[in-house]
Amino acid sequence: MYLSRIEVDHDNRQKTRELTQLGAYHNWVEQSFPDEVADGSRLRHLWRLDKLGSDEFLLVLSENKPDLPELSRYGVAATAATKDYDSVLDSVTNGQHLQFRLTATPTHSVIKSGEKRGKVYQHVTVDQQRQWLIDHAETAGFKLEQMVDAGRDGPVRNNFDVVGRDRPILQHSHHKPVHLSRVSFEGVLVVTDAARFKETLVKGLGREKAYGMGLLTIIPKR
Repeated sequence: MYLSRIEVDHDNRQKTRELTQLGAYHNWVEQSFPDEVADGSRLRHLWRLDKLGSDEFLLVLSENKPDLPELSRYGVAATAATKDYDSVLDSVTNGQHLQFRLTATPTHSVIKSGEKRGKVYQHVTVDQQRQWLIDHAETAGFKLEQMVDAGRDGPVRNNFDVVGRDRPILQHSHHKPVHLSRVSFEGVLVVTDAARFKETLVKGLGREKAYGMGLLTIIPKR
């Protein structure tokens, strides 16, 4: 696996004028793997947009290395980089405390009487979105680290929070545009099932993975 990053060149509006909705970013990512496009393999790529101050970066997790000139299509010159991600996956063990960042679209399903399939709704409030991550942690191979706010007798809470929320537009061909609930979480997690957690890192968490949701990244706890 490979993790790639490039700074999006928002200062060059002529270059990035096509990046008006999530589908355009999805197409950018897909076209960064011309060999897969040519042979029709079209492997799934996880990606997300990260803000660092006023700059925005595109992160891509992929099975194959992207074509850096294609990845640089809407990027700042000489900022594209790719690094091996297998060493990160190989280092994961049960009991590790890791800092994480996840961008996802928290949803829930409601099944009405007489219907076989539920209708999917996006969680709206911060409390709902926090609870969504808590509810999905165990099946994803981790739990949220517990911490005490103040003093030994202080309340215990999960060591993570929502650090970003917005509703970017997704436009499918021949369909009305929709707004996705995009939520970024940061905090500290504890690995409880290393095999399942590695699968989560590779396959993502939640819905709409093709459109910049679900990529979970980790670094050692400082």
